Amino acid sequence: MGVSVTVRDESSTGRTSRAVTLSDVPPTTTLRELIRTRVREEVASYNAAPAPVFEGLVMPAGATPAAQGFSMPTPRRIDWEEQAALAIDAFGGNRFFALVDGRQVVDLDEELRLTADSDVRFLRLVPLVGG
Repeated sequence: MGVSVTVRDESSTGRTSRAVTLSDVPPTTTLRELIRTRVREEVASYNAAPAPVFEGLVMPAGATPAAQGFSMPTPRRIDWEEQAALAIDAFGGNRFFALVDGRQVVDLDEELRLTADSDVRFLRLVPLVGG
């Protein structure tokens, strides 16, 4: 039996930009699987009603950054597995990092123990201009 976990996206200033509740997450999982579950859910939500803006962890191919997510030139279905692979690559490339219960998780395959009270945050890093 899984737990419901709320995952928050934050900026480097600590401002929460989005919160997603994931249902039926195994209480023992890895960061890799947590990212894949999160991406699968956000893509399923988008695909149910494609819109001009995709609000997700990472930018889909062909999209551009927008104020509230990623602008989709033509709303279309997104492949969740492709998007999950992009997210795993983004984590490996230090484009975001994860905090679980106040501790930074650096290994995608580290075993995590989650409860309904777990604090899960993804902090997106913004590249510096000129660097």
